[in-house]
Amino acid sequence: MKKFLSKLLIIFVFLLPFPSFVLADDLEEETVDVAAEIEASTVSTKPPELNSRSCVVLDRISGSILYGKNEKNQVKMASTTKIMTALVVIENTTLDRTVEVSKKAAGTGGSRLGLKTGDKITIRDLLYGLMLCSGNDAAVCLAESISGSVLEFSNLMNAKAQELGLTNTHFESPHGLDSDGHYTTAYELALLSNYALKNSHFLALVGTKNYTVTINGYPKNLSNTNELLGALNGVYGIKTGFTNGANRCLVSACKRGNMDIICVVLGADTKNFRTKDSIKLIEYTFKNYEYFNLKGFASNSISEWQKNNTNFFSIGKGVSNDLTIKPDSSLENYSVIPVKKDLISNMKATITMEGNLQAPVKEGSCLGKLCISSGETNIAEFNLLSASHVRKNNMFDYLLNFFKFYPSPLEDALF
Repeated sequence: MKKFLSKLLIIFVFLLPFPSFVLADDLEEETVDVAAEIEASTVSTKPPELNSRSCVVLDRISGSILYGKNEKNQVKMASTTKIMTALVVIENTTLDRTVEVSKKAAGTGGSRLGLKTGDKITIRDLLYGLMLCSGNDAAVCLAESISGSVLEFSNLMNAKAQELGLTNTHFESPHGLDSDGHYTTAYELALLSNYALKNSHFLALVGTKNYTVTINGYPKNLSNTNELLGALNGVYGIKTGFTNGANRCLVSACKRGNMDIICVVLGADTKNFRTKDSIKLIEYTFKNYEYFNLKGFASNSISEWQKNNTNFFSIGKGVSNDLTIKPDSSLENYSVIPVKKDLISNMKATITMEGNLQAPVKEGSCLGKLCISSGETNIAEFNLLSASHVRKNNMFDYLLNFFKFYPSPLEDALF
């Protein structure tokens, strides 16, 4: 019995340095026939049924959520973490700088670029190793090259999250292997992705299907783990993810015509489910939504109301009853918004306004509301403000009005 326990202890100690039980991205053995899934997908006007625990579709132009399922729940994010890792690296160093791989970086488990202690490689090639084959060894090497340690780099990641207003996101590593204090939400991951994609270096990085890096002067070919890139119409990034705790994750950016969206699926049971769910959400969005010029519609509705209600306002003790109105500044954020196609033909504007006022009426005073709706669906609501100032009568104004309505005998004689 003692011999058996001794052997068991030796085996345990031997396996301890090799965290092969942690899975991420390219270690998945499951394969997916993406072309077959695309061909088999069906689209309806109803939101699709999904396997993924949390999902979101974010319109990049308006920032609107077009679909959400538990999109604000805190969840593990696996290697989608590397979106922030790449962003922080790009913003904080020169990409052509050559670095040396540490023992700690080379020994990092999970999905790997295949780095060894003492290897020489540029930051740029490490980024491709990070985002294409989801190398955890590349993630640690980048973190150490920027900040000296994983902990200090995680502090940089959290500072960037705070800068972006991501209040339900926290990082403990640059690779995303499971830990309790490492989490985000589908919605905040979409916001982060939207910001990162505005960086030209990041955009080129995640849109690359195949790339050759150089390690110690020798080439190594990499392929992107994103199964939708180059397969589904319009997809141009961004990152896969998989750990035992997070399950299968995929962030996709897709543009067709003038519509540009980010689709996030987190916590799918299998790679096949994450692919199916992503295809379903992307196809559902482009099938059912189109952009609507809400700002123009609102402005025309206000102008029409003003034209048809020239004597609407009665301003007690005011020098005039003439008052023009304008929408609040939030309308500027609605130049175009994605709206379900079946709602656009029934779009209407409802204006509610207070007509009996007391002077002074200051410019910018709230006078009423504009509600834009379609059927039972409210699309947007805005405050309507005074676009001009109507002051209160003073003594001089009262005298002028008196002589206006009661001319003196002298004025009668002269005129």
